[in-house]
Amino acid sequence: MANAPVQRMSQLMAKTLRDDPADAEVLSHKLLVRAGYVRRTAAGIWSWLPLGLKVLSNIERIVREEMDAVGAQEVLLPALLPREPYEATGRWEEYGAELFRLQDRKGGDYLLGPTHEEIFTLLVKDQASSYKDLPVILYQIQNKYRDEARPRAGILRGREFLMKDSYSFDLDEEGLAKSYALHRAAYQRIFERLGLDYRIVAATAGAMGGSKSEEFLAPAEAGEDTFADCPNCDFAANTEAIAYELKPVDASGVPALEEIPTPDTPTIETLAAYLGVQASDTLKNLLVKVDGEIVAIGVPGDREVDMGKVEEHFAPAGVELVTEADFAGRPDLVRGYVGPQGLGEKVKYVADPRVAPGTAWITGANKAGTHARNVVSGRDFEVDEFVDVVVVQEGDPCPKCGTGLKLDRAIEIGHIFQLGQKYTNALKLDVLGQNGKPVRVTMGSYGIGVSRAVAALAEQTADEHGLVWSREVAPADVHVVAAGKALQTELALDVSEKLRAAGLRVLVDDRAGVSPGVKFTDAELIGVPQILVAGRRSAEGVLELKDRKTGEREELTVDEAIARLAAN
Repeated sequence: MANAPVQRMSQLMAKTLRDDPADAEVLSHKLLVRAGYVRRTAAGIWSWLPLGLKVLSNIERIVREEMDAVGAQEVLLPALLPREPYEATGRWEEYGAELFRLQDRKGGDYLLGPTHEEIFTLLVKDQASSYKDLPVILYQIQNKYRDEARPRAGILRGREFLMKDSYSFDLDEEGLAKSYALHRAAYQRIFERLGLDYRIVAATAGAMGGSKSEEFLAPAEAGEDTFADCPNCDFAANTEAIAYELKPVDASGVPALEEIPTPDTPTIETLAAYLGVQASDTLKNLLVKVDGEIVAIGVPGDREVDMGKVEEHFAPAGVELVTEADFAGRPDLVRGYVGPQGLGEKVKYVADPRVAPGTAWITGANKAGTHARNVVSGRDFEVDEFVDVVVVQEGDPCPKCGTGLKLDRAIEIGHIFQLGQKYTNALKLDVLGQNGKPVRVTMGSYGIGVSRAVAALAEQTADEHGLVWSREVAPADVHVVAAGKALQTELALDVSEKLRAAGLRVLVDDRAGVSPGVKFTDAELIGVPQILVAGRRSAEGVLELKDRKTGEREELTVDEAIARLAAN
């Protein structure tokens, strides 16, 4: 980075914008486009302009340094991949519509890689034959592809994105635990160097599979993940990974089930108002189709069903809500009045653990305009499977200590998995053990969203004027601004060369015909850590140095400015 040529804004392929893009919903999207870092090519597909690419490259450099420090070896695998390995692990179907599938001219099936577990497994299978070849950690930094149904939020949720994915290969679970710990610590160092505020939370494994899984989340309003944090203990988890404990109760004193007329009460709200009860006294029954078969999901009436949890539970089967046509074909299912009693074997009944054996409810009677009360779980209906499927709410008890949980939004910036042998079993990766017998290899998988980290930093550090980069990731160390006159431009260019010679990365605004006000606004929008202005005292050889983050200003001679900036 040191002694790189001075970047002149008069020659820079980037235009700043005064107004937010019409389709921008989140801060990072607005600012990265306005500051000339990225431009939209198509929905969910972005081009990186020179300033943006410098930030992206700086994040890559930090990731590489920390991965290399734990002994990981960098490789680069293709993004265009054959179908067969993904079919062997089941992920050709499991990924569903998010997987980019394509055919070559001969009709062969391929995909654009969303992650590379299968291909890394095959690489190690080809290269490693003995226990002496392990353990090994391999990584790459490469574009990944997912056919997002609703790409949004700029580079936060794209269909093409840059990711660091690494994979550990060990002889046993003890080795996997060590590799996992190495990655966990390396990720902490990476995110601390990037200047990100982050949390490590328990997570679900999803289509990746495996046992232990943790996410690294950057709290931000634009985040699509919701995580729970306990204010009393160290518990933190993605809300999709929180499960409520099943606690049966004594129902011996509950009267017999009684059907009651409840005309025009097809919703929980209308039912609660009609009977004068709390929504929490009612049982909501949501009907979904799982690979075409209708399944009823029961939750307390005051709670919402978390469809992410439902999809996670039934994966790789597809889940969708029932339609009017489904009800028309099933007269035994009365829309708005479905109850679990009497469903029998016709419909599988899945319930949240809050619908524990012994709990009593008001719920549909499977007749139009009729509900039933004193409907007891385990007495009047049976639950086929208990699955925590409700949306976690602020104040829900912490699974560890019982204190009310706090909820926050966050951006997922990293995810680590102890995969175990899911992929090595499917692809038969063995090495010869010390005793001369084959040993099935154990894997871990670890990802960092490199391009997402750019957006996360923008979300967390920007202020009302624009982006605010730390020196580690900024596109330059100092932004020199020539206020406009020939003497000021001459001084700005001269000091820029001296700063470059001192080992600093320099961006200089030498644009002619642009007002000082626009240049100062652009400097704050672009967000380089230090802004050095050749302004009203240029004839005296005096410059103004401004710290972009704090706003502190001071006047310095050229020599003083160079010494100050070079010492930082």
